[in-house]
Amino acid sequence: MSVLAKFRSFDLPARLLMINQFGINLGFYMLMPYLAGYLAGPLGLAAWAVGLVLGVRNFSQQGMFLIGGTLADRLGYKPLIVAGCLLRTGGFALLVFATSLPGLLVASAATGFAGALFNPAVRAYLAADTGDRRVEAFAVFNIFYQAGILAGPLVGLALMALDFRMTAAAAAVVFAILTVAQLFALSTRRAEIRAERTSVLDDWRTVVANRRFVWFAVAMIGSYVLSFQIYLALPLQAEFVAGAQAQTLVSALFAISGLVAVAGQLRITAWFRDRWGTGASLVVGLGILAASFLPLALIPDPDRFGVPAAAAALLLCAMLLAVGTAAVFPFEMDTVVSLSGGRLVATHYGFYNTVVGVGILTGNLATGAVVGAARAAGMDWALWVGLSVIGVVAALALHRLDRPQHAEEDGQSTDVRGRHRIPEDHAIGTTLVEQEFDYTGRGHWPTKIPAGRR
Repeated sequence: MSVLAKFRSFDLPARLLMINQFGINLGFYMLMPYLAGYLAGPLGLAAWAVGLVLGVRNFSQQGMFLIGGTLADRLGYKPLIVAGCLLRTGGFALLVFATSLPGLLVASAATGFAGALFNPAVRAYLAADTGDRRVEAFAVFNIFYQAGILAGPLVGLALMALDFRMTAAAAAVVFAILTVAQLFALSTRRAEIRAERTSVLDDWRTVVANRRFVWFAVAMIGSYVLSFQIYLALPLQAEFVAGAQAQTLVSALFAISGLVAVAGQLRITAWFRDRWGTGASLVVGLGILAASFLPLALIPDPDRFGVPAAAAALLLCAMLLAVGTAAVFPFEMDTVVSLSGGRLVATHYGFYNTVVGVGILTGNLATGAVVGAARAAGMDWALWVGLSVIGVVAALALHRLDRPQHAEEDGQSTDVRGRHRIPEDHAIGTTLVEQEFDYTGRGHWPTKIPAGRR
């Protein structure tokens, strides 16, 4: 089935959320890659001030995902999606006029917190609307996600020929359109109050007490650290390999990464699902991410086999990273929902994003330190071997999580998706049935149970 046909097979809200994600990434990436240059150049900010503005944006998003997810479960998914897009509209609009550091910090914080509001809500809404087609939905969602990343910098580059403020204004217009579209097109269903209202702290305790979910989030840090190297270690390697031609090589890296996701996502997802199922697909996907860095471990510099070979190793690494990321993402998103046990889905997404965000920050600091130290010691291969080891450890952790475990309450076994297994059948993909359920949009989900145990 083609991407268009698969896209059309979903209901209107799901299709809108997919288009919304393309617009979100288009608007974000047409502006953010050029923000640092604008701050340091035309505005003349010192390096520390540029770092502060970018750091505030990152913290306002990564550090606030749990808040956004909690609000989505309490107020509904649609209000948080609309509010997030509206807030980012204001943040980008403020960048058109802000020239002082306080104004830039406010704009940066607004754009970051906006992401914390709509990201968990979008994923929770999409999962709710697509039901047992979650994996397919997140596969198509990732195509739109990557297409936005691919198109955004190109549109931004064209607008930058005019002025950065023109780019910021265009990004604000994109988010304004998204705000209006979702305000009128997304459903406004409300949840029934089926149980006594709990406090926010009680909700957070519920999430933290979900040990398999917490360990899953910790294990998946490895996936995010490796995937993020397309923005950090690989561009640094391109500069090391190609020198003055580094920008061309970096552009090729991003083009390959985006094209693999856009052109191959559905095939990759279908192949992994049919061959391995959710739990094993995550393990194999992590294995591919780990193997991505082996070409660079074998050809870590242009001195051994020349610049063409070193550049080819870098491009092969980017392609394998894209394949591994495409393999992991739909099953990862599905697993977060399943491990939530049907409760506080957006809060679980928020907590999950916060955990991996902290992991990415830590991993980036470590990667930056190792790059310099490894080159100074003449051990350029060490970084790539170290990244591969991280992937192997993460894959082994996921494999262990996918092994049957006895649930504390009823003695039944559960898998990486949080599903109860019949003791005689420990294979992933045990037949499940859904209870009848009318999604209401505020964090209440059906409970999945094995067939024959209703």
